[in-house]
Amino acid sequence: MSEKKKIRVVTGGVFDILHVGHIHFLKQAKELGDELIVIVAHDKTVEERKGRRPINSMYERAEVLKALKMVDEVVIGEPNCISFEIVKKLNPDIIALGPDQNFDVSALKGELKKNGINAEVIRIPYVYKSDVAKTSKIIQKIVETFCG
Repeated sequence: MSEKKKIRVVTGGVFDILHVGHIHFLKQAKELGDELIVIVAHDKTVEERKGRRPINSMYERAEVLKALKMVDEVVIGEPNCISFEIVKKLNPDIIALGPDQNFDVSALKGELKKNGINAEVIRIPYVYKSDVAKTSKIIQKIVETFCG
């Protein structure tokens, strides 16, 4: 009797200051399959995309993510790009996008296909109003509270 194939879900993000929105997102991503692998953004990618250095290094962010029960594995991404080589090696069945990740889903599907990656792309919606918490707003609140 053959063993049932595990469904592998891959997602990615910065996850700089972990908040409730991240937890809800990762929980929903895990529910899409049997195994959840998170690609954490390289520090240089964060600087390029967010216009600031991350508060926590990529190694610290990876360690925090690894400690979450819904996360099975964490990989650090390549600097300044989405590495389709990493995604190809991970061989996902599903790629989960967060509600605030600014990807054009059809363009992403085209890039995946072009790179020989046959994965379903699913955008996960916000679960609660509190999920719209953003790291930048948390940083702003800390600065206003303690420096303002």
